[in-house]
Amino acid sequence: MYRVEQLIGGVWGAGGEGGELTVHDPADGSPVSTVPVATADEVAKAVEAARSAAAQWAATPAAQRAAALHRAADELAASAEELAAATTAEMGKPLGDARGGVEAGIGTLRQYAELGPLRGGRTLHGDGAAIDFMAPEPRGVVAAITPWNDPVAVSCGLLGAALVTGNVVLYKPSERTPATGWLLARLLDGALPAGVLSLLTGGGQVGAALAAQEVDVVAHVGSTATGRAIAAACARTGAKALLENGGSDPLIVDAGVDPVWAAQAAATGAFANAGQICVAVERIYVHRDVAEDFVAALVERARTLRVGPGRDPATELGPLVDRRHRDHVHGQVTAAVADGATLRTGGSLPDGPGAFYPATVVTDCRQEMTLVREETFGPVAAVVVVDSFSEALRCAADSPYGLSATVLTPSMSHAQRAWRELPVGTVKVNAVFGGAPGGAAQPRRGSGQGFGYGPELLDEFSTVKTVHIEAPGGGHW
Repeated sequence: MYRVEQLIGGVWGAGGEGGELTVHDPADGSPVSTVPVATADEVAKAVEAARSAAAQWAATPAAQRAAALHRAADELAASAEELAAATTAEMGKPLGDARGGVEAGIGTLRQYAELGPLRGGRTLHGDGAAIDFMAPEPRGVVAAITPWNDPVAVSCGLLGAALVTGNVVLYKPSERTPATGWLLARLLDGALPAGVLSLLTGGGQVGAALAAQEVDVVAHVGSTATGRAIAAACARTGAKALLENGGSDPLIVDAGVDPVWAAQAAATGAFANAGQICVAVERIYVHRDVAEDFVAALVERARTLRVGPGRDPATELGPLVDRRHRDHVHGQVTAAVADGATLRTGGSLPDGPGAFYPATVVTDCRQEMTLVREETFGPVAAVVVVDSFSEALRCAADSPYGLSATVLTPSMSHAQRAWRELPVGTVKVNAVFGGAPGGAAQPRRGSGQGFGYGPELLDEFSTVKTVHIEAPGGGHW
């Protein structure tokens, strides 16, 4: 059992007057962690304490802030196995994937430690007797509200970028992975001056209280509904809202591709981490010419995935995060089948403990079905057969979301059309995951606003001051 503590104003164990919640292992229902619930009063005190620490951290040289991030990355590397084990115990991610998330977080901290000191302003050329320049400055106090599905990697992105640019941070991890957030915060705090990082824990009411405070940025990765509530709160306070929210990412399978290869890629995109990935494949538009062989291979792969608890190294498909989320996933599948879709494999609630749900393939889907229109966030592949690449593009673009999309095609002209026409932040051609180090993403529509990750995230956490200096009396310096 992990006993989580809060960090407020440099003091561990502060607060906790709002009661306590318990997180259970989604594989067997056993208790994993107990966590204090912050009150609105405690949230306000944490913001006040952070504000008092902001000026000194902002004045710290960029190289020193970067050195602190490198120290933190070293601490994470030394504690990588503990972080991965906590993630697996709290939300069921297979241990190998959890280790990969920790490694990604370490790499992200190091990336921002390298990039932070290199950022400079711009010099403007105007009057010969004047100096004009634009200098980046920290925004001040950042509230970072992070998700449960990849808690270390995502948190390191937001926290690393915010800290290296000179902001102080109020960190609120998901109530489903609080011990992972607590372990991460302890490691970061050990490398930072007291008061630069605070940790607040609890459920949605704590996040809402934090977003309602007079902070300068609220950075959130999570559901679209929560993101919209945060945007509304920021509109009232004047804080900047930085949001990466839900998605229903399409995969287009073009005519002429190897259907077995395409099915393997689709299975990876739909079933990795039990489909609980922001950019998971949620809806598939497959050309009629290859549809039959593609579906057969996809069903075969779904049936052969090794299911088990995340802590088992052989597990390919672990449990969903909890039974409440499993009910949401199963409800979408059941509704689609009742509306005429065909269940090819999976789609049933297994007996026994935990929140397991089988890899599921549903065909004969239609564009208006909730399973296609909305985010499922589970191990479900919804398949729509199309007659042309143009139809696939049109259907893929018809969505309230705009996170990312994948196109599997042998045609360079189709690849060019796809990235130009799809209204999403990221388009991947012939790969469902991956990307160069330092890559950024800018979601659209219901999927959020502002850059996530990459060098551009440093700009999101900065503001710019323009300075114009003239010689006195209009003379020369």
